[in-house]
Amino acid sequence: MNPYVSRSLWALGAVSSAMIALVSYRYLLPSLSMPTNIAANLMVRPWIYVHAGLAATALLTGPWQFLPRLRARHPRLHRWVGRVYIFCCVFGGSAGLLLAAGASAGPVARAGFGLLAVVWLLVNGQGLRLAMIGRYAEHRQWMIRSFALTFGAVLLRVYIPISQMMHIDFMTAYRAISWLAWVPNLIVAELYLRQPRWRKPLATAAARG
Repeated sequence: MNPYVSRSLWALGAVSSAMIALVSYRYLLPSLSMPTNIAANLMVRPWIYVHAGLAATALLTGPWQFLPRLRARHPRLHRWVGRVYIFCCVFGGSAGLLLAAGASAGPVARAGFGLLAVVWLLVNGQGLRLAMIGRYAEHRQWMIRSFALTFGAVLLRVYIPISQMMHIDFMTAYRAISWLAWVPNLIVAELYLRQPRWRKPLATAAARG
């Protein structure tokens, strides 16, 4: 990929993630009036505070893990930011799974958000395991998958207003978005990881292992 395109995409992802993260922190305010569909969630308290706070922090920290200069020049900082990111994903995902179980939008939305939470937990667990045993090439692949899932929080907030501008019934759109916010991301991540640039590091890691 052209380095200018790569940097532009990184900047777009980092800025949009930071914006959504900062907006999401509002759920930590006890006086906040929540949207109707969130307030109707049977598990909203206390899990919305755990999920919103930790998922927002994952959005803030995630993009910085993909800077090669940070990994090369400040490996200790990279490791600590990575630990914070995975902690937020694991516990934020666990809270998200509970919120999915209590969602008021019906079984389709519960399945969409619930499966997202489960996959998020599994992907981050695999990424952590590979880092702990020194299989860093594979670790980076799994963390790309992880952030593709994390970025679903951004696209969720993009698709909802677009669906309303298209005059789609809110609940119908919300059920579809519970899948559209993350499944296409994961597909794009997989297509990206199938590029030849990823094959050599994995082949080298396999030869060493």
